[in-house]
Order: sequence, then C-alpha cells, then structure tokens
Amino acid sequence: PLYSSAASDVYKRQVFDVHLMISPVDRYLEAFAKAGADLITVHAEAGPHLDRSLQHIRALGKKAGVSLNPSTPASVLRHVLDRLDLVLVMTVNPGFGGQAFIPAMLDKISEVRDMVRGRNIDIEVDGGVTRANAADVARAGANVLVAGSAIFKAKSYADEIRAIRTAATSVEV
Repeated sequence: PLYSSAASDVYKRQVFDVHLMISPVDRYLEAFAKAGADLITVHAEAGPHLDRSLQHIRALGKKAGVSLNPSTPASVLRHVLDRLDLVLVMTVNPGFGGQAFIPAMLDKISEVRDMVRGRNIDIEVDGGVTRANAADVARAGANVLVAGSAIFKAKSYADEIRAIRTAATSVEV
C-alpha cells in the first residue's frame, strides 16, 4: 500500500472541503460528492436556484456551504440558512492569490455572524488573511480562516501558521 494503515487513518479524519467557483455548478455536484468531498461550497451566483443547489448537495449526503463574493450581499443567505453548514466570505475578488484583504469585508463577516447566530454554521474567510488581520477576522465572527499567500511566502510555513492561529485565537468572541 502507498500509505501505512496509521497514515491512512489520519487521511480518513481530514475534511475534504470543496469550493466550487464554477458556473453552472449543479451538473458537477454529484461528481465532486463521488470524488470524496465532505463539504461542497457553491457561489450564490453559480446557478439560477441557490436553494435547489443546496438541497442537491444535502441529498448527496454532503454538508453544504455558500460563498459570498465581496460584492454579493449577505442578504442572499436569509432564506437558505436552514440548508447551510458553512458560509464562506471572500475577502478578495476571487481569481488569483496574493491579493490584499478588503477591510470592508469585516462588516460583512459581522453581518453574517449576526444572521447565523444560534445555528451550527461555520463562518469561513478566504483572501488576504495574514497574522496582521487574523484577530480582526476572528473578532468579526469567522471561525475558519484560509491563508495561502501569507503562508507560502513566509520563511517558515509552520511559524506563519502558528502566528496566524495565535492571532485568531487570542481574541474573545
């Protein structure tokens, strides 16, 4: 075998979180579910019927998420909250790495936090997350932070991950 049984146990415990930035999205949901996705996140604009897309993800036995681009209002979530496990707030315009965090998105993160309060819905942030803004992002309400460029441009990946994690967990929410 390629991995020892101990190693494959570790891989079995990992969450395969798929962020589909494609349109139309519905025709690809089953393929990603069959490929092993645990959580499938679609953009609110990726199809004509967000509610139907989320129902389809759930019918496939997967957790469902919605991604909000910077210009997408949080209000698109209002009528699908009961179908969500995750809201992904894009804090840059999607398309390429290394972009600067858009500070106005802190207000959107807070708005989403207020909308999902009392529900078991994660708030994920992707785009421009660094050790310098991780505390602000967590304070606004995010509990899942995605950091790409900040980590890969660092001298030590482990030190940068540790610094971001420390900053994010140092705030009281």
